[in-house]
Amino acid sequence: MNFELTREYINELQSLIDQKDEVEVYKLIKDLHPADIAEIYEELNVDEAKFIYYLLDTDLAADVLVELEDDTREKFLEALPGDIIARQYIENMDSDDAADIIQELSDEKQNEVLRYIDNKAQAGDIADLLNYDEHTAGGMMAKELVKVNENWELITATREMRKQAGELEEVYYVYVVDDNNILKGTVSLKRMLLSRPNALIKNIMEEDVISVQGEAPSEEVINLMEKYDLVALPVIDPVGRLIGRITIDDVVDVMKEEAEKDYQLISGITQDVESSDKTWVLTKARLPWLLIGLVGGILGALVIGNYETDLGLYPQMAFFVPLVAAMGGNVGVQSSAIIVQGLANNTLGLESTWSKLLKELLIALINGMILASITLLFNILVNNSMALTLTVSFALLLVIIFASMFGTFIPLILNRLKIDPALATGPFITTFNDIVGLFIYFGLGRALYGMF
Repeated sequence: MNFELTREYINELQSLIDQKDEVEVYKLIKDLHPADIAEIYEELNVDEAKFIYYLLDTDLAADVLVELEDDTREKFLEALPGDIIARQYIENMDSDDAADIIQELSDEKQNEVLRYIDNKAQAGDIADLLNYDEHTAGGMMAKELVKVNENWELITATREMRKQAGELEEVYYVYVVDDNNILKGTVSLKRMLLSRPNALIKNIMEEDVISVQGEAPSEEVINLMEKYDLVALPVIDPVGRLIGRITIDDVVDVMKEEAEKDYQLISGITQDVESSDKTWVLTKARLPWLLIGLVGGILGALVIGNYETDLGLYPQMAFFVPLVAAMGGNVGVQSSAIIVQGLANNTLGLESTWSKLLKELLIALINGMILASITLLFNILVNNSMALTLTVSFALLLVIIFASMFGTFIPLILNRLKIDPALATGPFITTFNDIVGLFIYFGLGRALYGMF
């Protein structure tokens, strides 16, 4: 059943919490999905959230914690002692989720939580994961998996698989290793069901297995799983030993985070922020690009001011300033967005930079000629100035070509410099194209009006 959070529901829940009515509060939340309870947490203060937390069983409480927004989770955890975090939450999570959550704590609190974990093997796994950068395969992987030895008989492997599967929510693949834990392949459940109990695993396994090293960037993980339609990907160390697995839900989470980050960069927001953040935090995130836009606007005004005499002689040129500026910005953003998308999902292929620029030039010529022709026809019908007609059309063609080249070139350069190419879209592209577009427009106007 779908749950819809309403203000009336929150008011009722807060009223019951104020009355310390545990029975009625539990009735309101007991049948909800962890994601729904996490949504409720977002509307409560820390003390109210803690009241609900103590009513949840340990497994449900752990699932709710994973679903919380980062900022809300951080505030909530800081209000809890380390032993509660360890025993009520961390011990009931997969190692990757546990590592992600512990990583958000201060160094002192991290050590405190790890010390309180009773299962020292689990604590060791989490500590290992904390050594990886969060944007690598090691930072995304979980230690829990199902593996069998290639020299085992099927009946032995089945017995061991039952033990290992108890730690997992889903079993996507059964991995095969040798005596040194080197990844050798996978074995399908179907093949195991159709084989004799005394069959050796190495005789029924599939040797072709796609894997990734722990230090590989998250982009490589995403590209591999997308290219080969994988629901899980094994992670190995530099010598080929199996150290973990990455599941599709982890990849989706990373893709969502990267998409949100790129969207914010494209929109001119320099930090990862939420609408619920404090006013000053949101202001700091937006202000840098707004300042760049302001500087660009001032420079644009200076360009127009430099041609003040021309505008005095030919005031009708002012009518098309917004058109030229807008088209340059739109074309630049389109070109940069295509390149940024291609860089993100690794679909640009083996084309050289010059090949990409040549392709964009051809596209810009076609689009520019179509749009310039429409503008030319419009001005012929409504204007009696041939100089203005030609100026607007030629300027539009040149601006579209320049904006397309600029929007293609800058993301490629930023990518070479190991800078997020998403920075190339949005305010940066539009501001620069506005200034150059005005130069082209007024420069052509000065030249063509002198000829007629």
